[in-house]
Amino acid sequence: MAAAAAGAVVLAPMAPLYAQEGAGPLDPVTIRVGANETFTRVEFAGVIGARSQIRREGNTVVVRIGSTAAPDVSRLRVDPPKGVEKVETRSVRGGTELILTLAEGADVRTGAADGAVFVNLYATAPEAPVVPLEQARVATVPVVSHVAPGKVSLDFKWDQPVGAAVFRRGDAVWVVFDTPARFDMDGAKDLGPATGAHWTAGPDHVAVRIAAPRALRVSATATGATWTVTVGGPAASAGGVTVDRDDTGEPALVARMAGATKAIWLTDPMAGDRFAAVTARAPGKGFADSRQTIDMTILPSAHGLAIETLVSDLAIRADGDLVTLSRPGGLTLSAPSAALEAPSSEPGAPQKGKYPGLIVAGWESTGHAGFAARYRQLQDAAGEEAGAAGDNPRAPVEARLAFARFLAGSGLSYEAIGVLNAIVAKAPNMAGEPELRGLRGAARASIGRLEEAQADFASAAVAGDPASAVWRGYIASKQGDWAAARQAFAAGAGAVDDFPPAWRARFGAAHAEAALESGDPEAARALLSYVFSQNAPAADQLAARNVQARLFEQDGMGDRALAVYTAVGRAPLDNVAVPARLGLIRLSLARGTMKPDAAAKELEALRWRWRGDATELSVIRELGKLYLSQGLYREALTALKGAGGRMNRLPGAADLSLDLANAFRMLFLEGGADGLQPVQALGLFYDFRELTPIGADGDEMVRRLARRLIDVDLLDQAAELLKHQVDTRLEGVAKAQVATDLATVYLMDRQPEKALQAIWSSRSTLLPNALNAERRALEARALMNL
Repeated sequence: MAAAAAGAVVLAPMAPLYAQEGAGPLDPVTIRVGANETFTRVEFAGVIGARSQIRREGNTVVVRIGSTAAPDVSRLRVDPPKGVEKVETRSVRGGTELILTLAEGADVRTGAADGAVFVNLYATAPEAPVVPLEQARVATVPVVSHVAPGKVSLDFKWDQPVGAAVFRRGDAVWVVFDTPARFDMDGAKDLGPATGAHWTAGPDHVAVRIAAPRALRVSATATGATWTVTVGGPAASAGGVTVDRDDTGEPALVARMAGATKAIWLTDPMAGDRFAAVTARAPGKGFADSRQTIDMTILPSAHGLAIETLVSDLAIRADGDLVTLSRPGGLTLSAPSAALEAPSSEPGAPQKGKYPGLIVAGWESTGHAGFAARYRQLQDAAGEEAGAAGDNPRAPVEARLAFARFLAGSGLSYEAIGVLNAIVAKAPNMAGEPELRGLRGAARASIGRLEEAQADFASAAVAGDPASAVWRGYIASKQGDWAAARQAFAAGAGAVDDFPPAWRARFGAAHAEAALESGDPEAARALLSYVFSQNAPAADQLAARNVQARLFEQDGMGDRALAVYTAVGRAPLDNVAVPARLGLIRLSLARGTMKPDAAAKELEALRWRWRGDATELSVIRELGKLYLSQGLYREALTALKGAGGRMNRLPGAADLSLDLANAFRMLFLEGGADGLQPVQALGLFYDFRELTPIGADGDEMVRRLARRLIDVDLLDQAAELLKHQVDTRLEGVAKAQVATDLATVYLMDRQPEKALQAIWSSRSTLLPNALNAERRALEARALMNL
């Protein structure tokens, strides 16, 4: 079974390559190789292999196979085809990628035929006819018509292969080519059952509109470089183009069309609206159906693709054999689960919630058998469903989702995330399922994985979900983005009461904190009343008690605030105890009941108890201010810098960066470091020199520090500071000014050669007269000392 899932490689000469189709059942991924004198063909067949996606990235060809089991490519690696340097595989989300690295001068052609996709590998790029630029711009393509009873055929006699799209739109047939040209219609005056033909050209295409009754069928074939379009006659079967959802789960559609070249936007001269045609190279391939969504309609085509849309931001991108249709905010599509096979429901299994991001009260119910028995029952059902699904992307997922609901409702968020990730690994398009996104985002947010939860709730699948809006407000509050939190909570207000009491209390506390930080204490009091009215465990109301203590502070009731902070600070839950201890320390310092050194010791301990959100930022800022007030400048800068790049994503990180910049400015621009020994000041500056601001303030910092070093005869260190400014930070007049100071230091240190080099390397024609005079005097003195 494992070998079958991984696929097999069949080596065969080119001649019997297609004869193997009837030899027996294929593996899910069957890779076949054949060669002739011109090129080597690698085919991907089988249930999974035939859905492979091919793209080119520079000198590599990437084949994405929708199976997590890597195919056996050992024969390809040992004996690569001509034109291929090496063959590798790598695991990606939801599949495996086969990477073919091309040799210099090699080329590829890709396509799909006979139930397989293929890559034709050429050791040297096939020669293409060279057309002079002038000739290409004015190329004329003869068009010849052939009339027969009830039909007309038009031959477009190109001198080189081009991509085309042929389709009917209302009472007209459109023929679009991806190369600019002029049509010579003298040979196509007789159009038989068609009533007229008019062509139009653009900088990258040429198209002809043929007026023909709707009852006439359309077909298109290519012979060499000549395209033949037939209007009328018996119906010709069109096929070869499939349209499915994006496998990544994004709200987009992907058309698999071998040889797709480009998307061309056209305007219908009769209706006045815009539509798009996607051209493709021969052989003929079309979309036999009509597919309509809210955003667009994909028309039936004899060759290529045709898309109508009323939206202005539809994006169509042709990349190799794939054509992606998307919008900036995602297409409006039905949920991926709508296309799955009907599941066999487990009796009593947790049912889908009212909203995708909703945790439903009762999901955690275990019945009379108890938790262990309920857990095993749902786990076994999910395992049976996953085993029966195999690699079938349309297999039901209801049992696995029911298991995830039970886990999320029971507070087992890590396990719920694992179940949901396993669903996506088996069926990547399920990443676009609203319930999966909402449930996984809720599980991630509940364990503090705020960035991962944000990614889920940012999906277009849950854009209009009020329960997801509540989670976005909760995440924003935890990150200290108070305005965004209040906005999101307002958007999801109608869904809050559908959550279990424990989560209503948590959301209410987060909303109350956002209201208090936004300067709306009355709203905070109303929200706290809501929280305390919920029948939630005491542990889930502790966050609200912290907000209540801050309200007491604002109302001048410091004793009551200290009592609440002290009580909550003893809780064994760091997520509420750390903010309470921080409030207690801040209030005790303000009232003079705690010494700064004791407060600093406690704050240092709090830094490591709770990390990663706005609480940590508040602790770091308070610690930095405390160290600065004590004159412990190195400790203050180290504390403020300790958040590092990992905190930059939080809204409050900008305030922390401002604190750090202001502290550095106070030390080296406003005289704060004047009380330090020059060597100590120099060491502090070097350890935090990346904080030096750009511009005049930064230059002044360096010059002030250099003067202090000169005063104690540390000339080498002063010169090094100034030389760094001249070499890396300054230009023009500012560079000449600092270079003049540098030359002065070199002369004091009896190094006239370096003084001359500093003067000469900073020459400029736009210097003030006084500065020019000073530089000439220094230059003369240096020349005298040589």
